[in-house]
Amino acid sequence: MDEIYLGLMSGTSLDAIDVVAVSFEPTLHLWGTHSLLLPADIREDVLALTQPYDNEIERLGRVDVLLGQLFADCANQLLDKLNLSPSQITAIGSHGQTIRHRPDLETPFTLQITDPNVIAEKTGITVVADFRRRDVAAGGQGAPLVPAFHAAILRDHAINRVVLNLGGMANITVLPADSSVAVYGYDTGPANVLMDAWCQITLKQPFDENGAWAATGHVDSALLADMLAHPFFAKRPPKSTGREDFHIDWLLEFFDCAYPNVLAEDIQATLLALTAQSVVDAVNQTGFSEGELWLCGGGAYNKALWQLLSTKLPHYTLHSTEEMGIAPTWLEACAFAWLAKQTLAGFSGNLPAVTGAIGQRILGGIFQA
Repeated sequence: MDEIYLGLMSGTSLDAIDVVAVSFEPTLHLWGTHSLLLPADIREDVLALTQPYDNEIERLGRVDVLLGQLFADCANQLLDKLNLSPSQITAIGSHGQTIRHRPDLETPFTLQITDPNVIAEKTGITVVADFRRRDVAAGGQGAPLVPAFHAAILRDHAINRVVLNLGGMANITVLPADSSVAVYGYDTGPANVLMDAWCQITLKQPFDENGAWAATGHVDSALLADMLAHPFFAKRPPKSTGREDFHIDWLLEFFDCAYPNVLAEDIQATLLALTAQSVVDAVNQTGFSEGELWLCGGGAYNKALWQLLSTKLPHYTLHSTEEMGIAPTWLEACAFAWLAKQTLAGFSGNLPAVTGAIGQRILGGIFQA
């Protein structure tokens, strides 16, 4: 039987835990998927941990274990759905939950919680986790890590491709057709994180489905220009970002000062334009005269964003990873299953041209069943 791996993912958007069962030989095959909503109280705890707060260590320790239990529950529910036993799974690749990402400090670090010991104990399956910190130890950003996987499954030497992952944050993987040119990629800025946050506090809805609310508003060009003045956008790659840079308090500061009277729907339209423009700027820097832009992540379902990208990138044809048999929301979980496979085989999982690490490294720790 094929070696089957599970990939577990909870991203910046903090909406749910996703798990996939996938095999990679001879080609990628997705056996099944499952999603488990993140309880509201856990979500609030994780959000609190992304910013300085009182009594952080107690909160961190408790949430680390609780997330481990939820990740294990999600994995076990998928096994039940597929009628698979733990003995049929080679390993679980668990991204964990990022609570702080500070690769540019004098003492750089990144921290993902979700106790892999708990996952291994509750599933009876070997777990590979803590992928990012080895890359940071080697001088890298620790992110994005998915470009190595994108290169393995999507590179085509007949056409230039860019893979755009629209999760909480946005990142691109540049896949040149020319095999002598290295794959590279980086975070471009916020994708869904600010749009979701504004939707939640204004409409009390988790996200703006299809970008329908944003489509009713008008872009405030002055506000957009001020947002694009954030120092992150001017940084040269390799670079990565997170809620430390782009969070709801950063957004609200604009309205407390220079923009107190902007309509709520215009703010949403401007946030969508912020995501689009930062992506377009990055894609245009590839220098490709034409190519394909492959969208994945939850933002791939945002029709208004898709339309804006299509308009601003007329020399690219846009595609969803659905066309290759993987729904956009499942691709990143597949990537962490693949990274677990790489680690167990003794192969590297990072791309130094992406993260800035001094070399390729075998990523993650192995927690035996």
